[in-house]
Amino acid sequence: MTRLRIRTTWGWASLAGVVAAAAFLAVSEAVAALVSRGTSPLIAVGSFVIDIVPRPLKEFAISTFGTADKPVLLASLAVAVVIAAAVIGIVETVRPLWGIVLFAIAAALATAAVVTRADAGALAGVACVAGGAVGIAMLLLLTRRLRRWKLAAAAAPAATSPVEGARDGASVGSVPRPPSPERRPKPAPSDVQMDRRGFFILTGIVAASAVVVGLGARALNATTASIRQIRDALRLPSPKTTVPVPQGAELDIDGISPLFTPNADFYRVDTALTVPSVDPNTWRLVIDGMVDKRVELSFDDLIALGLDEYVITLTCVSNEVGGDLVGNARWLGVPVRTVLAAAGVQSGADMVLSRSVDGFTASTPIESLTDPGVDAIFAVAMNGEPLPLEHGFPVRMVVPGLYGYVSATKWVEELKVTTFAADTAYWTPRGYSERAPIKFSSRVDTPKIGKPVAAGKVPIAGMAWAQGVGISAVEVSIDNGEWQRATLSSPVNKDTWVQWVLEWDATPGSHYIAVRAINAAGELQIEEPAPIAPDGSSGWQRTLVTVS
Repeated sequence: MTRLRIRTTWGWASLAGVVAAAAFLAVSEAVAALVSRGTSPLIAVGSFVIDIVPRPLKEFAISTFGTADKPVLLASLAVAVVIAAAVIGIVETVRPLWGIVLFAIAAALATAAVVTRADAGALAGVACVAGGAVGIAMLLLLTRRLRRWKLAAAAAPAATSPVEGARDGASVGSVPRPPSPERRPKPAPSDVQMDRRGFFILTGIVAASAVVVGLGARALNATTASIRQIRDALRLPSPKTTVPVPQGAELDIDGISPLFTPNADFYRVDTALTVPSVDPNTWRLVIDGMVDKRVELSFDDLIALGLDEYVITLTCVSNEVGGDLVGNARWLGVPVRTVLAAAGVQSGADMVLSRSVDGFTASTPIESLTDPGVDAIFAVAMNGEPLPLEHGFPVRMVVPGLYGYVSATKWVEELKVTTFAADTAYWTPRGYSERAPIKFSSRVDTPKIGKPVAAGKVPIAGMAWAQGVGISAVEVSIDNGEWQRATLSSPVNKDTWVQWVLEWDATPGSHYIAVRAINAAGELQIEEPAPIAPDGSSGWQRTLVTVS
């Protein structure tokens, strides 16, 4: 084919590549549903991307997209797959076998992403291998059909022109006489039409089959719906103890965050691209490592230890100054120290490496889990209901005073008692500190930047937190003026945030508002700005408010 004719096939070649890739994904999902649940190549590659992207890019994604970072990543991966498949289709059409080589490399990379996952089983790679074989076969079949069609089109004779008719006996310029009916040939489908029709039929069949098989297998492979039903039907016993909420714990101010963050609004930052589906009936918690005896608990065993209520504020290390990656909730759970005591922690251990069902690990200083004065728990309920799936159902860890990346392991299944010298958790080699006590902070909730307020009495209000210590005061400065003490809500305990408010006589114009907190130990909130890595942001929030 000439270069011009090759270019005219690029659109259909792209389609062939995309359809072959769809067949690869569909078969991979189908085989995974039968032999190895959770080995979707797209999800595995997405998880691999999460693991390897540089820390600044992770921080950018979290700060830019917030809790939508994972859907954005999946959408970006889907677009990348479509583009790569289209290119492979073009290469295979123009340079036979080269596209097959590229497809095989892509399938091998997907297989590697699957089998290297921490939660990969013995048959994890089977799905991608089977899908890759089918995808290559479909690419080969579709591109051969396409080349046959285009070669037939290139070889087809041009329609007879008047000049050519003159050469057959008519004079140039004369009107050719139509053939008599008995001499007119019967119409028959040309080879070009047959090849073109064959390509379209085959492409349609493969595409439709990929959609049906892929969606069906994905529905079977993802057991979220059934686990959600199990969660909804779960009935937890009443707690042995509850936390009283003092009068005045919540201020009645428009625009301020509530004392208890609704589950639907509670921040979610983790490395799980898809929410793990964990059946509490088969879930097990293993305590191992530097212990006197290995302990294994079922969900019923854990519940039988007795539940207590706790009110604890959690903070993500990715929370910028004034950010919203912080939330407060009521939790039902069992103290971690109770389970560790049953295993018997050996001397010399200084860290507990907790592991999630999806392979995530967190390194928690052992004193934060064994100190009777620290309410580190295995939580099973959040704000009066079993843990939401995206927040760790059926069991997660909650440790006050530490950033979540070293403590708040969701979907937890293992605790390894060890040392910081012997073991490294997920985030430590990625530039974050192995120990991460929360830096206490404060923020302005209202008035908000970009929303002008009317002149007159305006409440300046927000939240402040110093988990494990408590907040004693919040101060506000307007236009670099003197610091004024705000009114605090009544704290629930030392592990929860407090609300604060300062009545402001606002005058027209633009004004800068700064806020800082003082904790119960008398320490002033750090003024010097610091980025979120390696151990959390710091600084005083300063906001610009417009008064009309």
